[in-house]
Amino acid sequence: MSPLSGFLTLIVFFTAILVAYLTKQFQNENLNYSSSIQMKNTNTKVKTIEKEKVVAETLNGRFAMLGLIAAVGAYLTTGQIIPGFV
Repeated sequence: MSPLSGFLTLIVFFTAILVAYLTKQFQNENLNYSSSIQMKNTNTKVKTIEKEKVVAETLNGRFAMLGLIAAVGAYLTTGQIIPGFV
């Protein structure tokens, strides 16, 4: 195994651990969000956002940041955004 493939394997391993950790954090955030007491205002109509949408958008944003970091890391290590693709 070449040093580059060993390095990439290590990066994939740490990414998997990070995804597992973030998934656990999102589950905790979802529990905190669903158990919070919301203020009730009877005078105005307020459009409520479903908790699933909030969690989904947070997850989407964090995975997008993770993808950008992976793209920068690939560019720094190989000089290409997608290694092996011309």
